[in-house]
Amino acid sequence: MARGKIAIRRIDNPASRQVTFSKRKSGLIKKAKELAILCDAQVGVTIFSSTGRLYEYSSSSMKSIFDRYNEEKEHHQLLTPSSAAKLWRTEAERLRQQMEDLQENYRFTYYFFQEHA
Repeated sequence: MARGKIAIRRIDNPASRQVTFSKRKSGLIKKAKELAILCDAQVGVTIFSSTGRLYEYSSSSMKSIFDRYNEEKEHHQLLTPSSAAKLWRTEAERLRQQMEDLQENYRFTYYFFQEHA
């Protein structure tokens, strides 16, 4: 028997909504566990029900996952596409200048030894 598509909208019946929440929460946590095991990933899932109850799963401590998330978020904000492009332009200019200096030094050395040979 094939499963039909359902409309993604709020379920009006509270009992049906609770059953669906429970099943989908379990499925989501199962997938999170599988992802952590199969891919050796750090996974954290936090769910607040409509009644305000907290459900969570974490492959390691939730605190370490949130700490890592915050570190990565700060690092990502530091390297926005525009700042990364600016960083690479600066690096390219520095290397271009270094190349010109080396070429000038080579020319000077070459002519110096030509005159004194």
